[in-house]
Amino acid sequence: MDKRDVEYQIADLKADYVRLQQDLEKLEYVKGNLHPLEKQLAEIEQALKKLYQQLDRF
Repeated sequence: MDKRDVEYQIADLKADYVRLQQDLEKLEYVKGNLHPLEKQLAEIEQALKKLYQQLDRF
């Protein structure tokens, strides 16, 4: 994987993160089950952390 691939994955995960945050806000408004979305957000945060570390190595 090269630097461009890592940057593309970071951008893709950021877009997913923003979408999930919006979904989470909607669920909070209607008192829905937040746990699955919170778990997905945490997983994306971990993946982003690893990708940023990998990007720093380039």
